[in-house]
Amino acid sequence: MLGQSTLWGTNKNLQAQLVANSSSAVILKRKIQFFRMRLHTFLWILGLLLPLLLISQASKDICNAKPKDMPLEPRCVYRSPEEDASTADTELEKVPEHTNPRVWELSKANSLFALALFKQLAKDKPNEANIFMSPISISTAFAMTKLGACNNTLKQIMNVFQFDTIKEKTSDQVHFFFAKLNCRLYRKKDKTTELISANRLFGEKSLSFSESYQNISELVYGAKLMPLNFKEKPELSRVAINDWIANKTENRIQNTLPEGSLDSNTVLVLVNTIYFKGQWKNKFDKKDIFKADFHVSKSKTCPVSMMYQETKFRYGRFTEDKVQLLELPYLGDDITMVLILPLKDTPLSEVEENLDMKKLIGWLHNLKETTVSVQLPRFRIEDSFSLKEKLQAMGLQDLFSPMDASLPGILEDDANALYISEAYHKAFLEVNEEGSEAAAVTAVVAVGRSINFNREVFVANRPFLLLIRESSINTLVFTGRVADPCGP
Repeated sequence: MLGQSTLWGTNKNLQAQLVANSSSAVILKRKIQFFRMRLHTFLWILGLLLPLLLISQASKDICNAKPKDMPLEPRCVYRSPEEDASTADTELEKVPEHTNPRVWELSKANSLFALALFKQLAKDKPNEANIFMSPISISTAFAMTKLGACNNTLKQIMNVFQFDTIKEKTSDQVHFFFAKLNCRLYRKKDKTTELISANRLFGEKSLSFSESYQNISELVYGAKLMPLNFKEKPELSRVAINDWIANKTENRIQNTLPEGSLDSNTVLVLVNTIYFKGQWKNKFDKKDIFKADFHVSKSKTCPVSMMYQETKFRYGRFTEDKVQLLELPYLGDDITMVLILPLKDTPLSEVEENLDMKKLIGWLHNLKETTVSVQLPRFRIEDSFSLKEKLQAMGLQDLFSPMDASLPGILEDDANALYISEAYHKAFLEVNEEGSEAAAVTAVVAVGRSINFNREVFVANRPFLLLIRESSINTLVFTGRVADPCGP
């Protein structure tokens, strides 16, 4: 540490020396100039480091950060078109209390994407097949991809994932609101509820990835870059990624990337995992579990373990839409499971075909606390599928094309030779009397009871839809169709 006297002060002996020896004065002057230069250099470096320190501090408490604390500057920015006020749906514009309007809009965007992708999956699967996925997991993975996208590729990502419905018109701000949404989802008050998300970038170790891309990925999504040797050891790299996914999902999700999915041309793999485990606020009693038939279709039934309870739940019967809804809260009340059951003799396919966001929000808003006699099967479903064809059918074309993809923001030197060759999603859900466990990458009246004539009856002995959501802002964390809960 240099004292002020060393840099600037002079003592009496030094003054005498300057008078007596001009050459010594020149030497001393040079020393002073040297130390001044060192001091200026130190201050200049400090000026560079200070913003980085502030960014680091913001990342430690990103939930309290403001946009100015997070300098998000991806390679390209897309500006959404202005919305026609005459076509805006005022019902969807009611922002919940204590909620950032843009976070609310991002949650809605995720829900719109969830319904669109669900319908796309339903087109390609028979009515008797289960469907289960995490739309927020898929959206997050492609939001990380969006960081490096430009031109039409960026526009298509904004459109397909409904990010362009957010009133903050520029695409770079979507990342900031994703950070805020993640805080809303994953910082839960009730310790019995586990909702955990983890992100990671796996990149070819011989390539130089953009520092800006890595910094924003880590700051917003916690997605650090891990170098792997795809070029020489693609199979070992695949195993390493699958092991990471298994570890982050309590070993519930195994072998997400199938054999042969990576090769020597693989450059970057983006992974988002999400794991949920919750206990029912109102548990089912093991003594009330009984065997019953589940009607998969008119010609197929199978035995299931049916859980039973009668208590107050938020419930609605919507005769015009031929459905009844039941909301089962987990401890803490912020995460709930919503069951959508067609009325008797109404096929689930008819409900799926007519389902849209406005209708779903209308149902949820009109649920009332009611005494309900509930029969729900224990079940375990797992689903895995390639996202590529589904997203291409929804309009995400360029990202998967080696000729048309524009991803110059991922590698240094604006290299633009990247495209996404494939995208995989795998999800798991188990429901029992204690509660639910779910994970994803990219869940007869009891004898002796008195009859309550004021109760409603909800008997899930035929195919139904389910949502696991953050109830205050209706973020759809998981969505699915339970058509065949019978198991192998």
